[in-house]
Amino acid sequence: RDYQQADIKYLSGWKQWKRTSSKSLKKVLSEVKELSSYLELWRHDIHSIEGKFGTGIQSYFSFLRFLVLLNFIIFILMFSFVTLPSIIAQYGVFNSSFAKIPPKNIESHCTVYEPSGTKGLTYFYTYLKDLLSGTGFLEVTSLFYGYYTIDAAWISILRYNLPLAYLLATFAYLALSLIWIIKRSVGGFKQNLVHAEDPFQSYCNKVFAGWDFCITDPNAARLKHRSLQYELQTDLEEERLKRKIADRTTKEKLCIYSLRIFINIIVLAVLSGCFYAIYRATVFSQENSTVSIRRDIRRDSIRAVQYLPSIVITMANFLAPQIFSLLIRFEDYSPAFEIRLTLLRCVFMRLANIGVLLVSLWSQISYCETDKCKACGYNYELYPCWESQVGQEMYKLMIFDFIIILAVILFVDFPRKFLVTHCSCKPVQWCGLQEFGISDNVLEIIYGQTICWIGTFFSPLLPAIATVKYFIIFYIKKISLIHTRKPAARPIRASSSNFFFLVVLLIGLVLAFVPLGVSIAYIPSSKACGPFRSFNTSWAVVPETILEFPKGLQQVLYGIASEAFAVPFFMVICLVMFYFIALAGAHKRVVEQLREQLVMVRFDPLSCTHKV
Repeated sequence: RDYQQADIKYLSGWKQWKRTSSKSLKKVLSEVKELSSYLELWRHDIHSIEGKFGTGIQSYFSFLRFLVLLNFIIFILMFSFVTLPSIIAQYGVFNSSFAKIPPKNIESHCTVYEPSGTKGLTYFYTYLKDLLSGTGFLEVTSLFYGYYTIDAAWISILRYNLPLAYLLATFAYLALSLIWIIKRSVGGFKQNLVHAEDPFQSYCNKVFAGWDFCITDPNAARLKHRSLQYELQTDLEEERLKRKIADRTTKEKLCIYSLRIFINIIVLAVLSGCFYAIYRATVFSQENSTVSIRRDIRRDSIRAVQYLPSIVITMANFLAPQIFSLLIRFEDYSPAFEIRLTLLRCVFMRLANIGVLLVSLWSQISYCETDKCKACGYNYELYPCWESQVGQEMYKLMIFDFIIILAVILFVDFPRKFLVTHCSCKPVQWCGLQEFGISDNVLEIIYGQTICWIGTFFSPLLPAIATVKYFIIFYIKKISLIHTRKPAARPIRASSSNFFFLVVLLIGLVLAFVPLGVSIAYIPSSKACGPFRSFNTSWAVVPETILEFPKGLQQVLYGIASEAFAVPFFMVICLVMFYFIALAGAHKRVVEQLREQLVMVRFDPLSCTHKV
């Protein structure tokens, strides 16, 4: 300290002020960070869950909190740049106005769109149907794509290009989700890598450095003690399973591999059955809707048929994971690998279900028999505003998924808890309380989030519904965990779970790019509704906007999009990537050498001292 004070005396006034300011800034930032930790959403609840049920279940609730924040940010983005400017322009707030430019060189029959809004006297159950399906009074609100028919808005003297803003906001929320997930995945990957490299170091950290000596509250100390105990149990369970696998005989290996092959054949059969059922339900629903429209039958008479794809998908999503969870028990995997394999199977099933639904819808949207239909580029009779109707399908999937989660807890978990508590029958006691399946619960929210990513383009306010949905689910799952469930019999590590959850979520995001890319760049946009009715496709607004730029800027943008720029840029990126790979390899070798030296110090400290 005396040396530092003496050193400061010889510094110039500018350097002294710079050093003092740097220390003050670091202190302020640390205090702000500490304060923000107290303002963190559900901080106390998640710490309580960690202490009572372990870090594996805690990782699920932390993951759920992340999705609540992500959807809230996406909602703010879409509302600020798409919904709010439309509302301001339509209601003339701030002396604003708007313009609607009719499509040019488009047949008049392509521009006819009559939303199924409620007209005249309606019954209460009709509003309930509309609330569940997104039709009726909801179809003409800002919830769906068809509401945004403004081409440009003038707020004071500023011109706001709504079609371009709609498309850029879509790209922005996808990019935001990608960057945020990758950022969180990197942190989880580091923790997972450190634990995988040296299990002995992990034991030492928990035993000698795992306790937080700043804890003074008895309840907090009890929760921390339980958390450390759970982590040590997880480590010991993993070591036991590794020893068990290493001691297997050839006959045991042959039996277990044969059983796994047989179970995987059953899994493929279940997946094929789900896909076929969804495809047939979608085709049947659309064919009956077509017949009803051509015969001029009232919409109310075909409401049940419209629900059929969503009902079949929801039932498949509910039954298939139960079958997979039952089959995985016979495959004799470790708890962590059980979660990963079950999650991959169920995620593939659920995301493929969405894919089958969208492919079936797009095949109906693109199917044209007559010249009038070909002039529009899509099936204008069945889908006059096909974007809104795709948004309604995503909305129905979101609502039905929430209803199923709520129904299972109310009508399955609580009655089962009541029977186990008050009934002494042997079959009931043998069944016991259901374990809190981490893979099943994570699957539910990843599936819902993928629906949200796909549906936000067709329903800009869908992230608000997802935020409210996940917020309610947090408390529902917490109550269910405390009162009706029990933790898994075999402990699960949180670090590997967090990382794997984010990887699966990233897979869902990447798969969401495909239908959105096809919808934006390939399928012709509706000519009767939406901000892109004056363009052939949604992407066409980008080149048309570029044509309004100065010539110099146009040449720069065209140069960036050309092969002459793309090929050298790709080569530079590859060189940078190879450099960082080589650097990481060098750092890894240095770490291994230091680790070897630490082992030598532990056994022979004098020899290492002489070498140094």
